[in-house]
Amino acid sequence: MLNSVLDAIKSGIWDFEPEHQQSDAYDPTDALPGTDEKLTILAERVRQGLPLWHPSDRITFNDRLRD
Repeated sequence: MLNSVLDAIKSGIWDFEPEHQQSDAYDPTDALPGTDEKLTILAERVRQGLPLWHPSDRITFNDRLRD
């Protein structure tokens, strides 16, 4: 069983899509796009086989920070 896109690439499977995850199964991030913090979070999501993007991720500087 493939756990992540990295495992799929190693196996030569180029059209891998992770299993659908409910957005409450993983945390959104307030990290700004392009920052080391955001890239670290995205890399960890890939390693865990999660979708890269969470619907509540911060996507612009002007997005409000969550409490």
